[in-house]
Amino acid sequence: MKILHVVGARPNFMKIAPIISAFNTYNQQHRSNHAQVLVHTGQHYDHKMSQLFFDQLGIPKPDINLEIGSGSHAQQTGQIMLAFESVLVQQQPDLVVVVGDVNSTMACAIDSKKLNIPVAHVEAGLRSRDMSMPEEINRLLTDAISDILFTTDKGASLNLRNEGIAEKKIKFVGNVMIDTLLLHKNRALQQPTLDDLELKRAGVVMPYAVLTLHRPSNVDDESTLAELSRALLHIGKDMPIIFPVHPRTMLNLKKFNYHTVFTMANNIRLIEPLGYLDFLNLTANAKLVLTDSGGIQEETTILGVPCLTLRNNTERPVTVEHGTNRLVGTQSKAILAAYTQILNAVTKKCSTPEYWDGSAAKRIVDEIVNWC
Repeated sequence: MKILHVVGARPNFMKIAPIISAFNTYNQQHRSNHAQVLVHTGQHYDHKMSQLFFDQLGIPKPDINLEIGSGSHAQQTGQIMLAFESVLVQQQPDLVVVVGDVNSTMACAIDSKKLNIPVAHVEAGLRSRDMSMPEEINRLLTDAISDILFTTDKGASLNLRNEGIAEKKIKFVGNVMIDTLLLHKNRALQQPTLDDLELKRAGVVMPYAVLTLHRPSNVDDESTLAELSRALLHIGKDMPIIFPVHPRTMLNLKKFNYHTVFTMANNIRLIEPLGYLDFLNLTANAKLVLTDSGGIQEETTILGVPCLTLRNNTERPVTVEHGTNRLVGTQSKAILAAYTQILNAVTKKCSTPEYWDGSAAKRIVDEIVNWC
């Protein structure tokens, strides 16, 4: 088989890396020659950060880089489809593997199916039930046309069954993000991240929080930012809040003048985005994490770090049911109530979700080989 893997944005890198590695291991162990082609659409425009993720995760240099860059959802999706169609015609793969829920995921899946090339979707079946989220639209469309749907948890598999997806297409394999986390955790903890950010005192880690914000519902709306800031300024009185700022988020912080509120004077420290290992180290040692990211909800579940998700819904309810995640919305009162519980050591009963064990990629490869 020739397998064509697609990545487009940073979260995709952590999902595709273990799959490529698992295929290489399978080829060696079985003396087979399943060829792999890696296509980077270039949807994420921060090329410096993209390259850092490839280097740190041991992903081979992309065979093809479409260098699409940023744009509106329609512009970006259309440009990806135009460029990726030519790749498919040239490469003639037997299977296209797409991961996650970004525009590249959906665009490349549609291209492939239009050319009668089978599609496997890794991280299928996640649902927020919020159609205002571009990612939700990408998930629904990709799952509807995929031939193999790899799910991270049984709830995601149930979502697909309820949508009429044939049982034979649904494969519960676990979470490849956790494969990457477990593989790199020890190396991440050896990084000088905390020293560089001056988060140690006499060699002891000080209490601090980590914040990430990037969803349009949070960063495009001035009233939502105002509500979030009230909670953040309160938390900042107790401990530093380290805020690696997404480039698009920074534009909106400046637009609404919140870059003057989120300052070191208020104990909220805006820093450049971090590489995978540094961010994993920062998260693993935090007192708590505040985020609107899906992947971070999963990582904090495995790391055992309390997570407050600043959204009204989540496509990863397993992290609330089993993990350390609390869905708190965007109102300062609810955020601070959950924060107070954490300060008072009111912990959630937590467990590791099934198959979040570091072997999801191996299960994916075994399923693909059996499928072909």
